[in-house]
Amino acid sequence: MSTANPTKPSNATAMSSLFESIQTDLALVESRLQSELRHSDPFIDELAQHSFRFGGKRLRPALLLLTAQAVGEINDDHHTLAAVVEMIHTATLVHDDVLDEATIRRHENTVNARWNNQTSVLLGDYLFTHAFYLASSLETTFGCRTIGRATNTVCEGELLQMAASGKFLLSRDGYFAIIEAKTAALCACCCQLGAHYAGGDKQTLRDLEQYGHLLGIAFQIADDLLDLVGKEQTVGKSLGTDLAKHRMTLPLIELRDSLNPGQQQELRELLEAPNNENMATLLDWLQRSGSLQQAQNLANDYAQQAAEKLTSISDSPAKQALLEIAKASVSRYA
Repeated sequence: MSTANPTKPSNATAMSSLFESIQTDLALVESRLQSELRHSDPFIDELAQHSFRFGGKRLRPALLLLTAQAVGEINDDHHTLAAVVEMIHTATLVHDDVLDEATIRRHENTVNARWNNQTSVLLGDYLFTHAFYLASSLETTFGCRTIGRATNTVCEGELLQMAASGKFLLSRDGYFAIIEAKTAALCACCCQLGAHYAGGDKQTLRDLEQYGHLLGIAFQIADDLLDLVGKEQTVGKSLGTDLAKHRMTLPLIELRDSLNPGQQQELRELLEAPNNENMATLLDWLQRSGSLQQAQNLANDYAQQAAEKLTSISDSPAKQALLEIAKASVSRYA
């Protein structure tokens, strides 16, 4: 896998172009989401429809549908579950924006910016509970149990991240514990659900769950890089939130661990006062030290490991799309 330059915006093919084999099914999921998020009360309806626009490329529903197609056939349960995982993902975004005090998401005002934090918390809860109601409508409890376990893990990840805020000496292991919980768990869940409801055997379920897990790690490392070096007008969401919240992400951990004690103290002081001048100094330091590239290389490694988990899956357009998604997840700066 080629090494991408994390300082340049991506010219790679958009992920949505990889979803050609599931376009009809994605359209059905979109229709389901729109109908489920309609409400007779104008205020609740406006809130729900506003959150609907945060979904972007619908990566998680696409992972669920593509893994189903790679294993067997997509059915109505997959459509329901794809809507469920997107509602859960959207709920986490609404809550994240409160925690991060973010004001922009997908080029739209966040719910907390347009309304307030209380409304955001309640809307996130509304989306969570509606998602679980939908999941419980399936004939078996596997989907509800799997989603419940993953959602609980996501919340644990957010709690770990909150506890680590301002922890300059956060270890690499501590960082990976956070991102495996808050990001990788839901991606793994989507792939496991897709395979299970398409009739996949136990080994196939394990392989695809691991694919999603490794993909989620790669994606989050890349997202943390983007938070440091991306441009808001290109990305379409508030950036710099990790620095503002004094969070040690992988590039910062790589830089810290390469420094002597005196330099580490200087870095700590830069991070404690994240003004424009200090951030310019920090970004220059990250670039010159190679820490940005080290983090990008590790994201590439995880994406490659994810791709290797697909070896046992028969060749198909769906499998090829999953392989390309692994590449695209870390090529947003290429």
